[in-house]
Amino acid sequence: MYGFGVLDAGFTPQQTESISAAFDVVHQGYLEIHGLDNLTAINEHNTIRCPLSLAIDPFKALVFNENLTMLLKQLIRGAFILSQQNGIINPPQKEYNQAAWHRDLPYQHFVSSSPLAINALYCVDEFTLENGSTYVLPGTHKTEAFPTSEFVERNAQQVVAKAGQYLVLDCMTFHAGGFNSSSAPRRAVNHLFTIPMFKQQIAFANAVDATQFTVEQQKILGIPYAEAQGVDAYLRSRPRPSRGG
Repeated sequence: MYGFGVLDAGFTPQQTESISAAFDVVHQGYLEIHGLDNLTAINEHNTIRCPLSLAIDPFKALVFNENLTMLLKQLIRGAFILSQQNGIINPPQKEYNQAAWHRDLPYQHFVSSSPLAINALYCVDEFTLENGSTYVLPGTHKTEAFPTSEFVERNAQQVVAKAGQYLVLDCMTFHAGGFNSSSAPRRAVNHLFTIPMFKQQIAFANAVDATQFTVEQQKILGIPYAEAQGVDAYLRSRPRPSRGG
């Protein structure tokens, strides 16, 4: 109805802390691989693209969380895949590139009768009013155009959540990151789940070792839905009918 909600992941305090520690390790490794100066030049220094490819276990737990999967099956009709997973850092006392109102199917301004994509933003840190927790515009997943400034002023809602929870949104719900006025960064891991017809931001088939995932997990990673690299590859992918006796 409103296009957003908060879901508890059900992790233990130890698991939540382990994910927090892994986030910082992966972030440092990501900076070493891609270079802070290079990332800053393209405004990517507060983002970790595809952390699942750098540390399987903690970020795998976020993608395939049981509570989240159950909810996704209720919200998205039929099959769904992970289109993207990105670590996000909202730095303290600085401008933030997620502060503008946006949808997570960028530049798309249409509505559908049921969700085509769901955003699950995992809170590595607590989301508070002080550290810039996400603002949402309730109900805007049902309207094509961005609402008036009067609507925004009356209805913008800042969502607070605990570390270990997901902020779940219909991806057509307008939202924005708040200004972090605290003294520490606010960290999160964003997941975008879509119907399989949408193209992935980064092809997980090329980014991860598929053998480390079950058949069902490979489906969510979109591996069976990868584009065929030619007619022969497509024909080989077609299931062969079983021959009964």
